[in-house]
Amino acid sequence: MKPFASRYLLLAAFSTLLVACQSKPVEEPAPVAAPDAYQQLDQNIASSELATAEDQLAALQSKNPDDPRLEQYQRQLAEAYLSRSQIVLQKGDVNAAATALSRARALMPKAPALTSGVNGAIANARKAELDKAEADLRAAEARRTAKVIDPTVESTTIKLNIADSRQLRRQLNDIAADIAAFNCEVTVQVPRTDDYPWLATLLTKRVTKINPDFELQMQREIEKTEPAQIILKPAKL
Repeated sequence: MKPFASRYLLLAAFSTLLVACQSKPVEEPAPVAAPDAYQQLDQNIASSELATAEDQLAALQSKNPDDPRLEQYQRQLAEAYLSRSQIVLQKGDVNAAATALSRARALMPKAPALTSGVNGAIANARKAELDKAEADLRAAEARRTAKVIDPTVESTTIKLNIADSRQLRRQLNDIAADIAAFNCEVTVQVPRTDDYPWLATLLTKRVTKINPDFELQMQREIEKTEPAQIILKPAKL
């Protein structure tokens, strides 16, 4: 009887312990405290989430206008925008640089000297862009109007068809037009000395007819192994 009683008591004790464990409430883990608004603002500035940070700053300024911390955050945000402006300008994105600079100015209206350097760099970059666009436009227009040369390259060589007088006249007409239009320096390259005078005369008459005031600059080269040709060097656009 005693062994049976011992087993019974042990089983009863185990059952009681099991019930006690099941009835004990499970403790929930303590919630992780969310960062406050100032921490979030600081994090967004550090991670270059500047638009979000600007919205957060505006909300804090509206809620706590007298908080002395806000002025420092405003300056940090302005400096971050200024840094972004410098970085994107170095990458050649002038519009993005100007946008970032305008945000820095809005945040630092009482410190214009801080943005003057970047402002000057953006102005120079915009001028360079405009100058390039204008040069490209002039070059494109020149390519449309040029007859025998490419005015964007240093020089163009035109081989003359001496054997066909009609073809030669057409060539000289086009060459003369480009000489007058693009202020070309001219080199007449011929295999024989005797070929130069009559070619030079024909070309000069045509240029003078187009523009009587044009000062034709013409040089002669004798190349016995080369066919007759004219080299045109347009003035820089």
